[in-house]
This record gives sequence, C-alpha cells and structure tokens, in this order.
Amino acid sequence: MKTQTLTLVFCLFASLVFAQQKAPSAESKLLLTEKGIAAYRDLDAKNPDAVREIAEIKQKIDAELTEEIQVPIPKDAGGGYTHEQHKANQLSIFYAGILYKLTGEERYAARAKELLYAYAAIYKTLPLHPEKKEQSPGKLFWQSLNEAVWLVYSVQGFDAIKPYLSAEERAFLKAELFQPFVDFLSVDGEETFNKIHNHGTWAVAAVGMAGYSLEDDKWVQMALKGTTLDGTGGFLRQLDELFSPDGYYSEGPYYQRYALLPFVVFGQAIAYNSPELKIFSHRDAILIKAIYAAIDLTYGGFFFPINDALKEKNLQTSEMVFGVDIAYEITKDPRLLSIAQYQANFAPIDAGFEVAKAIGGSLAKPFEYTSKRFRDGEKGDQGGLAIMRATTSKNPSALVYKYTAQGMGHGHFDKLTWLYYDNGEEIIRDYGAARFLNIEAKFGGHYLAENNTWAKQTIAHNTVVVDEKSHFDGKLSVAEASFPKELRFDVSDPNFQIASAEIKEVNEGVSFKRTMIYVLDAAFEYPLVLDLFEIQSESAHQYDLPLHFNGQIIHLNVPLPGNKTQLSALGKENGYEHLWNLAQGKADAKLSQFTWLLKDRFYTWSTKTDISDELIMAELGANDPDFNLRNERALILRTKGKSNHYFLSALETHGSFDSKNELTLNAYNQIKSLELIEKDGKKYIQITTKDAGIKTYPVENPN
Repeated sequence: MKTQTLTLVFCLFASLVFAQQKAPSAESKLLLTEKGIAAYRDLDAKNPDAVREIAEIKQKIDAELTEEIQVPIPKDAGGGYTHEQHKANQLSIFYAGILYKLTGEERYAARAKELLYAYAAIYKTLPLHPEKKEQSPGKLFWQSLNEAVWLVYSVQGFDAIKPYLSAEERAFLKAELFQPFVDFLSVDGEETFNKIHNHGTWAVAAVGMAGYSLEDDKWVQMALKGTTLDGTGGFLRQLDELFSPDGYYSEGPYYQRYALLPFVVFGQAIAYNSPELKIFSHRDAILIKAIYAAIDLTYGGFFFPINDALKEKNLQTSEMVFGVDIAYEITKDPRLLSIAQYQANFAPIDAGFEVAKAIGGSLAKPFEYTSKRFRDGEKGDQGGLAIMRATTSKNPSALVYKYTAQGMGHGHFDKLTWLYYDNGEEIIRDYGAARFLNIEAKFGGHYLAENNTWAKQTIAHNTVVVDEKSHFDGKLSVAEASFPKELRFDVSDPNFQIASAEIKEVNEGVSFKRTMIYVLDAAFEYPLVLDLFEIQSESAHQYDLPLHFNGQIIHLNVPLPGNKTQLSALGKENGYEHLWNLAQGKADAKLSQFTWLLKDRFYTWSTKTDISDELIMAELGANDPDFNLRNERALILRTKGKSNHYFLSALETHGSFDSKNELTLNAYNQIKSLELIEKDGKKYIQITTKDAGIKTYPVENPN
C-alpha cells in the first residue's frame, strides 16, 4: 500500500511538470462515441437483457474496485502470474473506461486512471522482460506482441476517460506512458513494426490508435506507412500483402482470426478519424472480405486447424466478436447477425450496440455455408484452399483441400493435404500445432519442440511423403519460394465438385498432382470423397500416404501382424521418430479397405493397392519423454521402388450405430473396386458397387 501511495504521489507531482505542455483534447477519438452511448442507454431502458454483457462487465469491475491494484514487476512467461496480471489490467483499463462512458460514474474513470498512472510510474525504466523471447522481446511481457495488445486495449480505456482527466493529466500520460510505449514498439522494435506479419499488424494498430486518441499525427502516419513514412511498412502495405484478393490471410485461418482484431479496430479508428482514406473500401473492401473469409474457414464454428493452429479456437473469440460487429455496422448484412447470435456476445463499442439492437429487432438471417475456394498470395496466384460442402443434409459435411503457399514461419510442410468433416466431427484430421498456450508448466506456453519435430513435418498430414523426408527437406526458405498451381476448381454442380492442383519439385526431382472430388450420388448414402494423387519422378522412391483418421477401428480387410511384445518407432527423423509401429503387413492385392466408427456413423477408406504395397498402423507418442503429444492413430499406405506412381482412394460414409438401443445399420460399405481408366484421352475413376453397379466419374471437369 505504501509503494502504491508513493507511486501516485510521484505521478501527481510529475503531472504538474506537464501543466504548460500541449495536451490532447478531451474529445473521444476511438470506437465508442456518443452514438454508441445513446444506443446502449436506449437498449438498457427498453430491453436490458439485450445488453446483459455490460451488466456482466460492470459486475466484474465493481468487484475489482474493492481491491488494491496489482502492477507487478514483470517476471513470468506466458501463463505465469505477472503475465496474466498485466493482461487482466489491460482489460480492466478498457472495461473501466467503457463503463465510465456508458454510466457517467466517475469511480470507473478513477480506476482506469489509477492503473494508467501506475504503469506510467514504471514503464520507462523497465528493462527487457527476464523471460524474453528471442525474436522480439517485450518489457511487460515476454514478447513485444503482447505489449502491442496491451496498448490496443489500454489506449481505448484512456480514450474513454479523457473527459475525466485534466489537461495536465492527459499531457502527463502521453509523455510518461504512451510516448515510451510508442517508442518501444516503433523505434526499439522497428524491425517488427515494419514487418509484414501479424506481430507487425498488432504493433501498427497500437501505435496508430494511440496516435488518433492522443492527437499525434506522426504516430498515425508511422502506423499507416511505416517508420520511414514511405509505405515500405505499415498498415496499408499489410492490407495489400497479407491477404489474397479473396480475403484469405497468408498464415491460415487460426492466425487470420488472431490478426483480425488489430486490423478491424484500427480500421474502424481510421474510418472515424480519416474518412478520406476510405479504409473499408481499400483494395476492393479487403478488410470486409477478410471477416467473411474467417467465418467461411470454419466447420461447426471452429476454424480449420491448418498450419500452426490450436483446435479450440472458434467464432466466439473476442477477435471475431469485434470483427463481426464492425462488419455488420458497415454492411448491414443480416446474415452476420446469426453469427453474432452464435457468439452470444458483442463488443462494447458503437458497432456492438448496433448489433445488439438489430438482434433484438429480430433482423437476423441464417449464414449459409457454401462451397468456396480462397486463393492464396497477394495476387491470388499462389494456390489456394478449396472447401466443398453439402448443405442439404441435416448434418452437413465439408471437404477441405489445402494447396496453399507455405504460410510464412507458421506454415507446415504439407503440400496438397486434406481434411474432412461430417456429422459435427473432424473425420480426417490435421494435428494443428504442438503447443499449450499460456500454460506455463508446458515450456512456458511456447511452441513445443514437437511442433517442429512432429506437427510441421509432412508425415503429420494427409499427403504423400517421399523417402521419409518432409517436403522441401523441411527448409522454410525453399518452401517459401515454391507454391502449388491450381489446375481446376468447379463447384457449379453441387453433385460433382472438383478441385485439382499441382506442385513441382516438392522433393528433388519429384512433382505432385492431386485431384479431389466431392460426389453426391444416390448410389451412396452420404457424400463420397474421391482422391487421385499422381506422382512424377525421375527415379525410384518410397512413397508413404498417411490417413490420420478419427474414431474407433472396426475392420481392415487384410491382416496386419501386430507388434505384441515390444514397440519401436517407425523411423528416426522427420516426424517418423514420434510414431509407434503398432502393426505392419502386406496390402490387399487389389483393394485395401479400412472402416472405423465415430460417434454414430461409419467411415470406410478404400484404396487401390497391389501385393507389393504395405499397410502400417501407427500411433503417435514415441520419443515423447514429456508426454507433449496426443495419442492419435494413422493408417499409412507404403509403396517402394516406384518412380511415376498414383494413389487412388475413396472415403465413403455409411450406416449408423445406436448405442442406446444397440442397433446397427449398414456397417458395411458399398465400394467393391476402384480403377483409374482412360477413354478418349481423358481419365475417369470407375467404381464397382455392391448394389448400384458400376459408377464412373470424370477426373477432368465434366463441363
């Protein structure tokens, strides 16, 4: 208590020094204006349930008002006490400021001021964080990224209480807190600030929002154009280079979600303060496209876990709440309101109150998820991500075919991979990232070593591995320079959707072409996935095609001798060292078939094989002394001594299992044989079924 009193005395004394300096005005410049305040008060009077989030925030901050503030000297990495306390304080400053504007109660402004003054007392003299990350260390936090996040939230709290602060106090906070913060992010952290990357996005948004609120045009211009003010860095260049023309973010859906918040909140601040920039129209409304793209890159509300991704993230995260609310304020698209209803929350800004009002007025319409392809690369010429969906069934399915560019440092070596969703579940899965975010006991919340040795390696994905080596030999610089070429994408016929892509030199002298087809045919109970993976090579190799399935094994049509007494790792490196070899044996002479059960539905993978092929049942967990990896299984199809080769497979969904009533229907699949045939110079997949005869599907676009 004594220390806090001395701190406040110092800050009050120091503020007198700035009494004669030009202070920022008391006018609010950021995302909560008189428009939002009026909307809140109207809703609170007429339909208080519509703004219950504000009541919950009030309850939280009211409880904090009875406690002394805690601004500890930084010590802990992500997840530790000091890290989490500074994160909590940024929200307390933000929320207390919001409550002051909405209610007019000065006790909230006093709390936000007390916290801001406490940080002003220590920030200039803080050294780099003792647990600093090697790339871009922070002062309050282990990395400057978190520092930028702190400023994005805290400057909004400051902006909200400006009318409560005297001119001297505003000048003092600018000089003693915000100027040092801006200098740390843009001068000390110049490389990160100018980087075309999500860390750079957070940094420029923080500095730009501070510039608008504190009326410092130099900060704003740096944020827009980079530290040299020539456009080689900054927000505008990030908008031009980090998104494809379709709004796809280069690092993938997980990081698209994370980067979205600084993009949209700074974008909104620009729209309010610099309307002449027409920021939401920039590059054919790329920010709005990015928000819609983020929504489309989900199944059941959860983001497709490609590249470095944690599977728990969904549309209910704060980033997406801000994004959806701001997008609705601009577009008035009623479909966005159904997403907001799923989120069950709104951002406490002008846009959020407009969304709350619209939902209360029953304006929401369903957001329909349709088949789409998102091109990758700033010009849209670096591959893409194809999503093929069936929306007519009660439990819609989705085939995700990934033929994107690398995705910078968060990308995985998984060219031409795929995932499949059905019945609300991930059927063919991707591991995502090996990380326990903000759990300090697990390597301080960092990415784990296994993220590099397993999650990024090719064998961790559903694509071909050549000679047990990851694509591009796992070299990022090589992978960044190469990307797939889309050959076809056509979803005009919902019963026959097709995507095809190729990539050259994924391994030395080896190129890939993969065609994936999504078929709705009365011969099959549910949508059918067809997969043709063609390989061209100058010399013979071993090719492994893993299938990372999710569910309980039911049947394999060939016997696999299990390792009953001792398990060994499948290999020594490139991810193979993490796979236990549970069983290995010869594939079927014509067609290998594997059936598993997930929830109440059966899935059968049929793949054309011959007697020289092998099947391996593998389980993740070898060479994992700290038990960092999930124990997931994969079936691997291996062929040796081949140069040019192709894999032909089908995934068939069928039947049902009612565990409550012990009732099983159609546990056996329809496919009897798979063949790749050629007619008139064109390729076709021919399937012999049990009940519907022979079905033939063109590999080329049927139109």
